[in-house]
Amino acid sequence: MAGGVGSRFWPLSRQAKPKQFLDILGTGRTLLQQTFDRFSAFIPDENFMIVTSVRYKNLVMEQLPQLKKEQVLLEPLRRNTAPCVAYAAYKIKSVNPKANLVVAPSDHLIIKEEEFIRHIKNGIEFVEANNALLTLGIKPSRPETGYGYIQVKEKVSFNQLDNLYEVKTFTEKPNLDMAKIFLESGEFFWNSGIFLWSLTSIINAFENFLPDVSSLFAKGIKLYNTEDEVHFINKTYSECQGISIDYGIMEKAKNVFVLTADFGWSDLGTWGSLYDNKEKDTNRNVIQGENVLVYDSRNCIINLSNEKVAVLQGLDGFIVAESNDTLMICRQEDEQQIKQFVTDVRIQKGESLV
Repeated sequence: MAGGVGSRFWPLSRQAKPKQFLDILGTGRTLLQQTFDRFSAFIPDENFMIVTSVRYKNLVMEQLPQLKKEQVLLEPLRRNTAPCVAYAAYKIKSVNPKANLVVAPSDHLIIKEEEFIRHIKNGIEFVEANNALLTLGIKPSRPETGYGYIQVKEKVSFNQLDNLYEVKTFTEKPNLDMAKIFLESGEFFWNSGIFLWSLTSIINAFENFLPDVSSLFAKGIKLYNTEDEVHFINKTYSECQGISIDYGIMEKAKNVFVLTADFGWSDLGTWGSLYDNKEKDTNRNVIQGENVLVYDSRNCIINLSNEKVAVLQGLDGFIVAESNDTLMICRQEDEQQIKQFVTDVRIQKGESLV
């Protein structure tokens, strides 16, 4: 899934080139490319599908030239994750009705990649053998209020796995007091947004819980992978409701399971999450930019272009981020206001700056 606009990473992430197409971690590979690299270790190139906005077609093809254009599914409108999954599922059904699917965001950080692959392979074996909707749950390390949580029930016996559970409840982002209770209970895990299921299981779930969405995409079963697909999808998205796969299906279905794990995961959703996952200097600053001079400053994340010389003095706990014609300086504790900054800039200064 690569269609988001990444507005919480503004001004580095823009609508014209969101964070999944950027080398935010400074590795030489964009987040999308890193996600592809991770899965290509055990999945052949021809089995990938990238679902993204029509406006990002060229970016995807430039960054993943090994893919054919038929593997890039172009959404004409933003309709959240359920239509995104339905589009991919029904297109896959038209060529391989016995497929098993892994659905993953394109902009996550995973540090322990071998451990991650091991869990994914275990999960594929489970969903291939069972009518199950599976997600990966991350063992929480802190009372995080920015993630959704999964509460587990009984452990499930399968292939001697000791980390497979039935899901009891999904909970949206809690407040701090509730997050502390979740952490202390030991029953709650972060919802990674990474899903595994057989094609049969997810299409059955769409038919049961989102029949309107299901019927729209099912009508195109003979049109996928033909010259009529684009016209069909444009019409379908104009008629389709916007709803998340979590709310539309995962929170309602009874056959939902979770593999709990710890493989160094972060959804890299905010500047704060990037700060948490980057190496820090002796003053706990994260600095990206070759010409940044810092004095008497600590606990900051600074992301400036190599072409700019910057001198910063006396800052504590700030985000300093610049991209082309835009500079943002914001307290880390107030980064939830960035979406409002983006809205205000759009209204007052123009669409081109966001």
